[in-house]
Formats: sequence, structure tokens, C-alpha cells
Amino acid sequence: MKKNIIHSERAPKAIGPYSQAVLVGDTVYLSGQLGIDPKEGRIVDETVGGQARQAIENLQAVLAEADMSLWNVVKTTIFLTSMADFKTVNEVYGSYFTEDPPARATVQVAALPLGGKVEIEAIANR
Repeated sequence: MKKNIIHSERAPKAIGPYSQAVLVGDTVYLSGQLGIDPKEGRIVDETVGGQARQAIENLQAVLAEADMSLWNVVKTTIFLTSMADFKTVNEVYGSYFTEDPPARATVQVAALPLGGKVEIEAIANR
């Protein structure tokens, strides 16, 4: 199958040698998004809630380039620098995925790029 690179100007540029997303068949694999403001190129907020909100907004922007939405997301992985932030991120996440939420894993990591507190990756299908 052919892979198609998905890129959105409304989401932050990749900060390394990777694509924002790759579409293969009917499935799009979205790279992890931090709470980076796409215009400023830096973390948008010091709070984990604000960063989670921006990360999901960034995922939405990339999904839109693939003619998809959060409704198409079937799996996410959330990376947190502190499990103490789980409840806050869960509340923000739940405000976006209100019906039939995707499968999900949440893991704690030692650190994230640019000092981020949360990163979210996703897989979506048509």
C-alpha cells in the first residue's frame, strides 16, 4: 500500500525527522502532539490542562487535513511526565471524546520534548 504524508499548517511543525501523520489505506497514524501553539512554536501553557487541550486541538488540525475528525480516532496513547496529572488530563480528554471514546493507554515518561507535560498520539480510521 502507498503511504501518504499528512501535513497541516494549523498544527505545529515537526520538531524532528518525522511526519505529523501518515495515511495508509483508510488508516491515519498521527504522531504525538504536545501542547505547542502552531503560530508561536512553543508550549502554549504552563498547566497540564492547557497543554492537553492544545495537544488535542493540534490532533484535530492534522485529522482535518486527512478529511477526518476526532470521531474517526480508534486508539490514543497519552504520555504524562507525572501520573499526578492523570485526573486533569482525563477531564480535558473526556470533554473532546464525549461519545464512544477510543481505546487508550496512558503512561508516565521521564521527560517530553520542550519541557511538555503531556503528549498525545492517535490512530484514526475512515
